[in-house]
Amino acid sequence: MKRRKFMLQTGLTATGMAAVGLTPGQLFASKDHLSMPQNKSRNIKKSLKYGMVNTGGTVMEKFQLLKDLGYDGVEMDSPNELDNNEILEAKDKTGLEIPGVVNSMHWKYPLSHPDPEVRKKCVDSMTEALEDCKLYGGTTVLLVPGVVNKDISYANAWQRSQMEIKKMIPVAEKTGIKIAFENVWNNFILSPLEAAYYVDEFNHDLIGWYFDIGNIVRYGWPEHWIEALDHRIMKLDVKEYSREKQKNEGVWKGFDVELMEGDCDWPTVVKSLDKIGYEGWASAEVRGGDKERLNTIITKMDQIFDL
Repeated sequence: MKRRKFMLQTGLTATGMAAVGLTPGQLFASKDHLSMPQNKSRNIKKSLKYGMVNTGGTVMEKFQLLKDLGYDGVEMDSPNELDNNEILEAKDKTGLEIPGVVNSMHWKYPLSHPDPEVRKKCVDSMTEALEDCKLYGGTTVLLVPGVVNKDISYANAWQRSQMEIKKMIPVAEKTGIKIAFENVWNNFILSPLEAAYYVDEFNHDLIGWYFDIGNIVRYGWPEHWIEALDHRIMKLDVKEYSREKQKNEGVWKGFDVELMEGDCDWPTVVKSLDKIGYEGWASAEVRGGDKERLNTIITKMDQIFDL
């Protein structure tokens, strides 16, 4: 499906842009041809973040544990300080896949920063991350596209981040690795309509979305985002959130709840994923721990995607 192009308007409002020649209704028109037939099994591979594995001394030991527990893969950070030879040996000997990597510099050096040298550090780190991902046999690099705060306006964040991301595209094309934006609590790209526009501005098949299900529950409904982002979703992050804990204990405490015990409506989320025909990777991004804890996580993920 060809990407639809949109034009960023001068003087952005809260939503940030206006579409050219396409209404929101057309953008989010039902795509029945993408719906999963009811008799088709759900093809979801399960992974988690490497930093969640708080047991085992070596990369090999950690990979083997995850494989034994039933995980299909594990995502690495990049740039990282690990030995790539160790990573590749562990991958080859255990059969555990590395579906993608997470850029490790996008918070420290945000692409929306007013200093070009700061932004360059993030761009340079993405070059390394894209190359690492290819080396590992993955397909995506997760990237936070920018941050808005008192000193960085929404309009500037939009313009700067897109300008810097365009510099990454030649490396993405060379490696064949996709750049996947994640929705995070960065005060930027706060609605599914806006997220779809942001991706479509690039008009490139190697640009898409890494949808974090739990991050949305604080201020929206994941199923709305899933159906709006549709084919733009490249991978999923799985976490839970409790609005009750948010209200009574503080906003960050909302994450302190077990999968399937918060306010994420998992049956509806899974139904929405089926509706858009999503198949691929789902990566847990929750509190990690020892073997027992990691087993609990994969058990909960199995339950979620068997709904």
